[in-house]
Amino acid sequence: MSAKAEFYDVIRKPIITEKATMASENGAVVFEVAIDSNKPQIKQAVEALFGVKVKAVNTTITKGKTKRFKGTIGRRKDVKKAYVTLEEGNTIDVSTGL
Repeated sequence: MSAKAEFYDVIRKPIITEKATMASENGAVVFEVAIDSNKPQIKQAVEALFGVKVKAVNTTITKGKTKRFKGTIGRRKDVKKAYVTLEEGNTIDVSTGL
C-alpha cells in the first residue's frame, strides 16, 4: 500500500458545519479521522496531502447515538474529529470538493 493511501485511511473527510466554519476563521480546519489514529499521524497526513504546515492538532470523540429506525433500535457509529490549526499563511479550501 502506498503512503498516500495510508494518509487517506487516517483522514476520512472534511467536516463542513457552522462550528467548523467559525473555526476556519481562526485558521483551523476540521476533519473526520479514523477512530484509532493519533495526533502525530493526523499531522503527518495533513501536511503530506495538502502541502501545508500544521501548528496544532486537537481531537474529540463523539459517541454514537442510539436511534430508532422503523421500530428497530440501532446505534450510530462513534466519530473522531480533528481540529487542525494551520501555521500563519497556510490555507486549505475544503468547500470546493462538493
